Amino acid sequence: MTELPVIVVGAGPQGLAAAAHLAERGIEVVVLERGDGAAAAVSDWGHVRLFSAWPELTDAASRRLLASTEWNAPTSGYPTGAEWVSGYLAPLAAALGERVQYATTVIGISRQGRDKSVDGGRESQPFVVHTRDQDGNESRLHARAVIDASGTWGRPNPAGADGLPALGEIAASESISYRIPDDVAGFAGGHIVVVGAGHSATHAVLRLSELARRSPGTRVTWVLRRGSAANVFGGGAGDELPERAALGARARAAIDRGLVTLMTGFRVAEFREVGDRLTVFAENGSQIDGVDHVFAVTGFRPDTEMLRELRIDLDPALEAVAGIAAEIDPNIHSCGSVSATGAAQLTQPEQDLFIVGAKSYGRAPTFLALTGYEQVRSVTARLAGDHEAAARNELVLPDTGVCGGSGDFDDDAGSCCAAPAVLQIGARPVAVS
Repeated sequence: MTELPVIVVGAGPQGLAAAAHLAERGIEVVVLERGDGAAAAVSDWGHVRLFSAWPELTDAASRRLLASTEWNAPTSGYPTGAEWVSGYLAPLAAALGERVQYATTVIGISRQGRDKSVDGGRESQPFVVHTRDQDGNESRLHARAVIDASGTWGRPNPAGADGLPALGEIAASESISYRIPDDVAGFAGGHIVVVGAGHSATHAVLRLSELARRSPGTRVTWVLRRGSAANVFGGGAGDELPERAALGARARAAIDRGLVTLMTGFRVAEFREVGDRLTVFAENGSQIDGVDHVFAVTGFRPDTEMLRELRIDLDPALEAVAGIAAEIDPNIHSCGSVSATGAAQLTQPEQDLFIVGAKSYGRAPTFLALTGYEQVRSVTARLAGDHEAAARNELVLPDTGVCGGSGDFDDDAGSCCAAPAVLQIGARPVAVS
């Protein structure tokens, strides 16, 4: 099957990097992207500034490919998502040329002539990738291997604390958003609730706190499921990514200045429409009245529907690739930094199928671009038969400086352990002065 291409699903940062590595090794590759351009998901949060600097946001093989073009490598600064696309990801996709196919949705992947239940001759058959274009036309492509780099952007978690939409959440959908807001001016004078404890939620809170500073009468309430806010404010001086550390400092300052009201131990159970506003109820009966809009910035979960006819091994709790789940589980790890993972940890029961990037982390809330680049470097080396390079670890991740991330879910105080904490691509918000 070596005459067949490797198919990469998703033309985001990791998918494009995988294509660059494969092309460099002389392996035919086809990248299938459902959006109309490169890194469509990143473009959706183009207004967000990353806390990773430019040197951590480009991949080595991709830089080598781009060196033959007129591209100038950014060397410093913290780009927005839009700047990441225009300054690196779009030029990379252009350099890959016809290897990247846009407006193509992968609707399913299987083995030729064999559904999931068939053992006989399975590994000798090519993958069959079923696609649909923007006009509804369906096609089938054959591949020697598949790298799923489709991400999790399309599947935000609901606000409901039990993992399902809260009562009334779907009915109140016009008043609930699941992304970091861009232009918040329309919320001036209103009461805005932010649900979530990660870096994206912190960014949303800080955008809204700046609005509250400029527009008296604007109220911002930040609700956390956990009984403690110990880790919301980050690792401070111990964080080796200074812009990530700055998030927590700004959030704490906004709360101290009275721009944001923080509520811990609030597990959303219901949204009830009262006139033209919402009342948000917690499982313990407490409530927040007079809410104009809710930003449920509670993370994402993977969509594995396209992989239904393949044999995959995911962690039952995180829906992460089983081989890396122990390294990234926020219930276990809360100090230090996560180890890099490669082909050995990402191997699936379905030979030559790899899930990489944010999707490999499943529901684990944290991820760095550097982590994904190391994953695809190792995976593409494995597919090229370079087992020494596949096994080699070429990445040391920066420490978070956080201690006490998981602890007891119901504790009012964090706990500390000697295991590493997970990492996340995040954003540097507008400064609160």
